[in-house]
Amino acid sequence: MRAAEKHANMDIMDPLSSEEIARYHRHILLPEIGGAGQQALKAARVLVIGAGGLGSPVLQYLAAAGVGTLGIVDDDRVSLSNLQRQVVHDTGTVGELKTQSAMAALTRLNPHVRLLHYEDRFDARFAADHLGRFTLLIDGSDNFDTRYAAADAAEAARIPLVTGAVGRFDGSVTVLAPHLTDANGVANPRYRDLFPEPPRQGLIPSCAEAGIVGALTGVIGTLMAMEAIKVITGTGEPLIGRLLLYDALSTRFDTIRYRRKTTPENHA
Repeated sequence: MRAAEKHANMDIMDPLSSEEIARYHRHILLPEIGGAGQQALKAARVLVIGAGGLGSPVLQYLAAAGVGTLGIVDDDRVSLSNLQRQVVHDTGTVGELKTQSAMAALTRLNPHVRLLHYEDRFDARFAADHLGRFTLLIDGSDNFDTRYAAADAAEAARIPLVTGAVGRFDGSVTVLAPHLTDANGVANPRYRDLFPEPPRQGLIPSCAEAGIVGALTGVIGTLMAMEAIKVITGTGEPLIGRLLLYDALSTRFDTIRYRRKTTPENHA
């Protein structure tokens, strides 16, 4: 679906300024995005959970792409051990709130982007208070409680969710839109169709316990940003109903397809 058609039901979009046209010229040259797609990016309101390893490249590339409003929710502060992978921050911001550090970097990158910050944890309460003002949710968190909360909240708000995860040398990305149907009229799958239950406590070690190669978060976070741009502009085929797996040690990508289940516990 072309961007102009996909976003026809949105409010009248602000025209691009001459400076924005010059800044986003390489996007506008692409027939798949063009001026209409760039205006859709400007009109988009994206909330990013986490300004860490995954959130860093997501925020940087979406700001550079011209997403009009970026919200950042993170209650943590920058530590020295973050800098090996959380590249939106730097040595000079150690000790600062991650939201404030990220906002300063993103403002330098693109002053046209409106930035909102929330020094909080994403949960059902937060979603009820704030998610309604956004058109896309991106989950770069590092725990299953937040991932399930994000999936439930995005479905309730009827907005797409881009979610990713990393561990040591591997990562994954998928896109969720269970409020929509596929080309055959079948409801798209939910997060629980992919992960019915969270793993047992302590089964999956954190990166602080197991370690992680820093560049991996760049690979997965950049893929998440690409999926967000596709969703916003209507370009290509987002990873809806598909889980993309990346193994850095073997330099291998695999894709797993998954469908909506209709069990009593997960019935539409």
